[in-house]
This record gives sequence, C-alpha cells and structure tokens, in this order.
Amino acid sequence: MQKKDVLLIAAAAVVAGFTGYATHAGFNAVILFILAAVALVLVAMIVGKATEQLGSRLGPAATGVLQSALGNLPELFVCIFALRAGLDTVVKAALVGSILGNSVLVFGMAILFGGIKNGRQYFHSEPPKMNAVLMILAFAAMAVPTLTYYLHTPAESHINTLDVIVSVVLLITFGAFLSFSIRGDKAVTPDKNGDEAANSWSLSLTIAILAASGVGAAFVSDWFVEALKPAMDSLGINDVFAGLIVVAIAGNAIENLVGIQLAIKNKADYAVSVIMNSSLQIALVLYPLLILLSFFLGGAVLSFVLSPLLLAALALAVFVSAFIVFDGESIWLEGVALIGLYIIIATAFWWG
Repeated sequence: MQKKDVLLIAAAAVVAGFTGYATHAGFNAVILFILAAVALVLVAMIVGKATEQLGSRLGPAATGVLQSALGNLPELFVCIFALRAGLDTVVKAALVGSILGNSVLVFGMAILFGGIKNGRQYFHSEPPKMNAVLMILAFAAMAVPTLTYYLHTPAESHINTLDVIVSVVLLITFGAFLSFSIRGDKAVTPDKNGDEAANSWSLSLTIAILAASGVGAAFVSDWFVEALKPAMDSLGINDVFAGLIVVAIAGNAIENLVGIQLAIKNKADYAVSVIMNSSLQIALVLYPLLILLSFFLGGAVLSFVLSPLLLAALALAVFVSAFIVFDGESIWLEGVALIGLYIIIATAFWWG
C-alpha cells in the first residue's frame, strides 16, 4: 500500500470520527453538514480505490460490475436515509442531479481540461453511443409516470403500480446490458490500465477496506442527512437545489474525480466510459432500486413523477451528452458550453 493510500484512509477515519463526535456534541448545523460532506467524499474515494484494486485482479468486465455495485454506494445510503426522513423531494432531485452532474458538468469539465491539455480528443464512439441510446430509452421509460400524472390519464390512480413496473423493466434492462458488456462486447468495458490498477494492496486488505468503507459510508450518510435539513434551513437553500447540486455532487465524488483525471491524462475512451456508465447506472439501477426499497423503509414513498422543470433538466442532460459522443471526438469549446448549461440549469432551481 502506497503512502498516499494510507494518508487517504487516515484522513477519512479522522474526519468521520470527528463528524460523529460533532453530531452527538450538538455542533452548528452548517459545520456538521460540511464535515459530513467532506467525510462522504473521502469515503467515496476509498471505495473507488478499493474497487479499482479488486477489479484489477478480476479483469475489466468484473471491474465494470464492481463500479456499478460500489461506485454509487455513498449516494445509495444518503438516499435511503433521506427517504426514511421523509425527504423524497431531495432524493428525486439528487438522482436527477447525479445524471445531470455526470452527463453535463463532469463531462464538460473532462472535455474542457482534457482539450486544453491535449487538444482535440478522440474516442471509440460505439460503446458510448450504446450507453447514450440506453439513457434515452431509460429517460423515456421514466418520463411515462410523470406524463401520466400531469395529463391525468386513467393510470394516474395506479401510479405506484406503474412505478413498480417501470422499475422492474429498468432493472431487467440493466441486467441485459451487464450480460452484453461482460459476454458480448469487451469494448463496452474499459480495458485495464496497469499503471492505475496496480495490485499494491493484498486481496485480504482490499476486502477488509471495502467492508469497512461500506460500514463507514452508512454512518457518514446518516450524519450527512441528519445535518442536511437544519443546514438547508440555516443557509436558505430549498430542497430541490440541495438535492440537485449539493447531494448529487457529494454522492458522486469518486466518478467526478476519476473521469476528469482520465481525460487530462488523454485516456478519452476510459474517461467517457466512466462518466457515461455512471449516469446509466443511476438511471437503470439506483433510481428504480430506491423506488422498490421505499415501499419497505417506513418513510416517504419514492416515485418517477418529477416536476416539469426536473424532467426537462433530465432530458437536456440525456440528449445533449448523446449528441456530443456520437461523433467520437471532442474539443474544449464543447466543455465550456456544457459547463455553461449546467450553471444555467442550477440557477433556475436556486429559487425552488
């Protein structure tokens, strides 16, 4: 294990421990929220590092599975605790915000910084095109309950049943995508990078750190949500903006950092794959899974019914990113445009 890995784990343990103490000691809500957010980001980085270490032993296909299962672990816990606290509006905004953040903000930053350093960047367009098409289909499926609700169709009175059916279909679709990725076309899953996935951790240490990180993510997520509502009230931030921007960015810290770093290193194929796959996993796995779990958590019941502006933001994220990946190349100017779009959308939600 390298020195920087030890320092990362130590920093996460110290910040998480102090956050737990501060939570029970009754610190200021804003300070608690900041501490919990920092701890959440550090835990996410450890999960990502451990996933990379384990995946390097199992091959690229298994790495893709692990990224799907563990990459969104902190956000999953945050959303579960938020649902139990009755913050379903925050959860909806966080899930849409995660897709928006990955497909627009992070993609834009990766294109911008990668383009500034390396010039025009090229990548194989077939894998991201398939992801983009699946994202469009996922958006269409997720939009049906919203249209059903606002158009007052006969299915409106059965919206929970419709949500469950859509969730099951999306999860089955992800299963088919996963099978195709592993068995059908290796180009869908990024190849291993020996310099980034070196086996510097033993297998037993990797599994132990993954287990400890999972437990830590659960505790930190609970503290994060506990501090979220008081901090929002103190800072005057509404539920939708908090979910769309703050929770979404904190919960996807590792994907955000990895995608940008890979683009700067001129590994455009891997960068685009990580960013696009992260959005796809949220749409096909995290959102439908949380809807099914919400019926058993004892708090708010989650739904695919979104506000018109959230639905429009989701559509923009899906279709704009699809247009950019279809030609298999990018320039830094496209990154500027994507970041600008994200700022405009975020501003529109500042007032609610």
